[in-house]
Amino acid sequence: MAEEKILLPYNFTGNDQKALNFVIRTFAPRKKEVEIILFNAFTQPPQIETTRSTVMQKLQSNINFVQQKIKEQEKDLKAAKEILIQSGFPEANIRIVFRPRSKDIASEIVDLAAGEGSTVIVLNRKPGRVSRFFIGSTFIKVVLGAADRTVCVAS
Repeated sequence: MAEEKILLPYNFTGNDQKALNFVIRTFAPRKKEVEIILFNAFTQPPQIETTRSTVMQKLQSNINFVQQKIKEQEKDLKAAKEILIQSGFPEANIRIVFRPRSKDIASEIVDLAAGEGSTVIVLNRKPGRVSRFFIGSTFIKVVLGAADRTVCVAS
């Protein structure tokens, strides 16, 4: 049984690599005692009924593009898992949770941490004024919502 359960929300940015590196550096000495959950909640594209209308066909092509991006993100999450495995973490101790989003991302993170019994949440922060405005809200919600867990910030 893992002594630490680490939840690592993954957003497919360069900052995620910093968070991944933080987990590797910090928990590598105890890698066999650690369980890692790589997490991403994506926005599910809508299901539409296509007709012969060119507008609907264009909309369907846009939805197909979004679905392709989701598949690419899933592959990227698996690549992050491979990095952890190559760093010595046992494959059996690394899980991927990749699912459609049903609420705001902060609530998704807090609820998953509670449901999985995560003891540590590793977040990253994006630099920049505009992104800080939006990310700060998610960051603060996670920190406040995960009051009984350790929250690490890789920046």
